Amino acid sequence: MAVTQVTADVIAPGAAGADWQSSIKTADFTASAGEGYFVNTASGGVTVTLPSSPALGDTVTISDYGGSSATNDILLTSSDNIQGASADKVLNKNNGSVELVYSDSTKGWVTASDSNDALTAAPLTVHYLVVAGGGGTSTDSSGGGGAGGLRTSWAGGSGGGGASESALDLSVATNYSVIVGGGGGAAANGANSTFATITSIGGGTGSGATASYSAGAGGSGGGGCGGDYSDPGGAGTTNQGYAGGTSGSNNGGATYPGGGGGGASAVGASATNGGPGGDGGAGKSVSITGSAVTYAGGGGGTSGGTQGSGGAGGGGAGGSGANNGTANTGGGGGGTSASGGSGVVILRYSNAFTISGLSGTTTTSGTDKITTFTTGSGNIQFN
Repeated sequence: MAVTQVTADVIAPGAAGADWQSSIKTADFTASAGEGYFVNTASGGVTVTLPSSPALGDTVTISDYGGSSATNDILLTSSDNIQGASADKVLNKNNGSVELVYSDSTKGWVTASDSNDALTAAPLTVHYLVVAGGGGTSTDSSGGGGAGGLRTSWAGGSGGGGASESALDLSVATNYSVIVGGGGGAAANGANSTFATITSIGGGTGSGATASYSAGAGGSGGGGCGGDYSDPGGAGTTNQGYAGGTSGSNNGGATYPGGGGGGASAVGASATNGGPGGDGGAGKSVSITGSAVTYAGGGGGTSGGTQGSGGAGGGGAGGSGANNGTANTGGGGGGTSASGGSGVVILRYSNAFTISGLSGTTTTSGTDKITTFTTGSGNIQFN
C-alpha cells in the first residue's frame, strides 16, 4: 500500500509525484519506475537495483529513512548507465534523498534532484586481513612453530594485542601486490604475506634439541628447545603476534620438552620441567568474511611425555610425527620436521567494484564483496 501523504522535509525536492511505498526497505530490493522508497540502513548497507528496460522519463526516488547512510551506504546499481557511466553510485550522506530520471542509453539514469549532494561515486575503501605463513619445526624434538603474523583493519584488532588498523583508500586501474606466504618447512620460518603497503611477517621456527636450532623470531616466535634448560622462545613482532614459550628441564630424561609456538592472541606456553611440552599460543578470531574464523595459532611443543596442544587457529600439536599447521590459517607446525600452515589474504570492499589479476574467490555480504586469496603472488587491480 502506498503512502498518500508525506511531509516535504523527508522527500527529495521535486519528488512529490512519486508513489511512496509504506514498507520501509531494510534489505536489498529492485525498484519499480514511478515509486519512492524510504531505506533504513541502521543494520547494514542496502543495494537498490534500478528498473531494467526503463523508458524515457521513468523516475525512482530514494530517501535515507534512518539517517544512517553515512555509516552504511545505500548502493544504487543498474544494468544501464547512471550519470553517463556504468559504475554504481552510493547515497552516503545522512538524511539524503535523490530522485533519478531515465534519459537515454548514453547518460542513462540522471539526477532530477539531489538533496545534500548525497549521490556520489562509490569510494574504493578496502578492508583487509593479511596472515603470513606459520613457522615449521626442527628435525628432532622441538619447540612448536610460531604462527604467521596477523594484521587486519577489521573490528577486533590485529595480532600481538594490536588495535585494528586503518582501511586502505585505493585507486581504480592501479596495480597492487598480493603475496600469500607459504608455511615454513623443517627448521624454517614461514614466508611473509603482503597486500599493497601491508606486510605480515612469517612465523618463527621452533627450536630443536641441538644447539644448532635456535627458536626463530617472526610474526609470532617459535618455541624454545635448544638442548638445555630454559632455552628461550623466539620473539614475536609488535602488533602481529606473540613470543614462543621456553623449554623445560628433562630431569634426566632423553628429551628436553619444548615450548609452544607463539600465536596471534597469546604467548606460547613454556614447557614443564620433566613434563609436557608447552601448548601453542591461541590464534585470533576475525569476522571479515561475515563469519568468525580463527587464524594464526602456535604449534605445540614436543616432549618425551605429554605433548603440547596446537593453538586454536591452525596450530599443529607436538609429537614424534610431523603435525603440520593448517593451510590458509598461518598456524605453526608441531612435532618433528613439520611445516607451518600457509597464510591467507582477504579483502573486503564495495560491490561497486571488481578485481582483475591474481585469481581469488569472491563472495558477497550486503553491499560488500569479499575476495580471498589462498595461494600465489601477483598484482591485482580494482575496476
